[in-house]
Amino acid sequence: MLNEQVRTIMRGNPIVVSPEDNVKEVSEMMVRKRLQQLPVVNDKNHLVGVITAYDLWRNLLGDKKGGKTVGDVMTKSVLKISPKDKVGTAAELFIDQRFKTIPVVNLRNELKGVITAFDVIRHCYKKEYPNPILYREKLKD
Repeated sequence: MLNEQVRTIMRGNPIVVSPEDNVKEVSEMMVRKRLQQLPVVNDKNHLVGVITAYDLWRNLLGDKKGGKTVGDVMTKSVLKISPKDKVGTAAELFIDQRFKTIPVVNLRNELKGVITAFDVIRHCYKKEYPNPILYREKLKD
């Protein structure tokens, strides 16, 4: 189960933002959609960073005019994984506890999806218990 490729359980077509997007608007959207982090892509869908709730919180305090962009505050050094990497590799990275979501990119650095710690847990659980009784609706793909 952990030897399967990330592509089998990743979430394709994630919500993304652009480096030019306004930080205040992105922050409001993340709160509305209950998101902790988002991939930042350029116009060619290449991953250029990640914006986290912490990045927003830390930078909105000093932005009285609301003029900062995602590119001003995003994390540019991003841990990423390939669609062909193993689910176990993602699990090992999540054990590090610094990450909740990892962008999945191809060799050209094009964003293909994201994988979350919950995706790994759900995958392992469903392999062991294919017909869950409790929380059935939360374990759907």
